[in-house]
Amino acid sequence: MAKDSNRYSRLIETIFRYKYKKGLREVPFRREDLVTNAAKLGIKLPKNLGDIVYSFRYRAALPEYVRERAPEGEEWVIRPTGLAQYKFSLTTMPRILPNSLLAETKIPDATPGIIAMYAVNDEQGLLAKLRYNRLIDIFTGITCYSLQNHLRTTVPGMGQVETDELYVGVDQRGAQYVFPIQAKGGTDQLGVVQIEQDFALCSNKFPQLICRPIAAQFVKDNIIALFSFEEGENGVAICDEKHYRLVPPEQMTDADLENYRKRTNKTA
Repeated sequence: MAKDSNRYSRLIETIFRYKYKKGLREVPFRREDLVTNAAKLGIKLPKNLGDIVYSFRYRAALPEYVRERAPEGEEWVIRPTGLAQYKFSLTTMPRILPNSLLAETKIPDATPGIIAMYAVNDEQGLLAKLRYNRLIDIFTGITCYSLQNHLRTTVPGMGQVETDELYVGVDQRGAQYVFPIQAKGGTDQLGVVQIEQDFALCSNKFPQLICRPIAAQFVKDNIIALFSFEEGENGVAICDEKHYRLVPPEQMTDADLENYRKRTNKTA
């Protein structure tokens, strides 16, 4: 991965250097720029060209040359703009990071034993734990159902987008919702670009439903951070964050239950 990161950095930096002009807030480029510049630099490209862009969205920092040309308080991200088209773009929230000071809520772990045996701390293992423990229902307060895994489709103005899982739900008023879920395990980080894509996906494919994108990430073993988002004048914003610790039922204590009753009273 370090070797890939180094060659990807050289390639992305070269494209940015060639196209950037001082004061620009957006720097467009195309997939073919990856191919032509890789040939000039003698860089071997991966079979999946999308892995280059993916790595800078969720794994690696952009090259120092790129980062230094962002105004104070902002960072560059890579956004899709159409089929095989991208742009470097400035944002104030490139990564979505769990709040280390947030209180945890214990949930009796309902993950089937055989699933727990083989699930690892990756996206699929995380999605399984969300599903079996009904964490999306608990987090949103809405009755939810998994509709589809790994929905891949095209959205006008963005090109191909993908969400890890799609839930639909209904609340006590009868209002219906769509919840695109982005899950990150291992060392991958949540990025704001994915959430922007989820809003666009919902607007295009489910305009009649209330869209509430959700992001999930392992904080550490059996602690899952969940985020929900809204769109405002300044773009995507986090509207809620909760941390859930999955525990064996016998580890739920009377003190835990009393503490959670007090939380309910505070918000009533």
